[in-house]
Amino acid sequence: MTLSNSHIVGNMTPVIRRAGPDDAEALSRIGAETFVETFGHLYPPEDLSAFLDAAYGLEKTRRDLADPAKAAWLVEADSAVVGHALAGPCDLPHDEVTPAGGELKRLYVLKRLQGDGTGSRLLAETLAWLERDGPRRLWIGVWSENLGAQRLYERMGFEKVGEYEFLVGQTRDREFILRRG
Repeated sequence: MTLSNSHIVGNMTPVIRRAGPDDAEALSRIGAETFVETFGHLYPPEDLSAFLDAAYGLEKTRRDLADPAKAAWLVEADSAVVGHALAGPCDLPHDEVTPAGGELKRLYVLKRLQGDGTGSRLLAETLAWLERDGPRRLWIGVWSENLGAQRLYERMGFEKVGEYEFLVGQTRDREFILRRG
């Protein structure tokens, strides 16, 4: 793990570490918290609730952590979990996706850490894991209106190659498909 360009939050530098089975509750909780903080205002409560249960429910999180083809990370600062990431095989709806491709499935940090380099460090850690066996085609799905994330991914060599509808409950979001390699 590289901690260069780190930023002090309170009295502690945010630490990025690989999540394990014992982290399921913390990962589930920070996943829902960061999604709500970032996008919760966009959805009717019933859509948001259904999505959070499906995407960040404890059993789903446990399955993700138990899957040897996936990896998750937690960001911790001041004895609290403040961010997370998830990566694994790509399942985005694009004609060029193959089993050899990897996907950054999620990457979120709480707003108070955004812009301080923590997200970039988490992204670098996650991409390094995805390419641990050598370079390969990598994929990311990003909300069409999330311009900050799109700029970050562009700086990391990703380019837009498609679009699809991302469901949050019954709400359909326009999502961009980004690819590198």
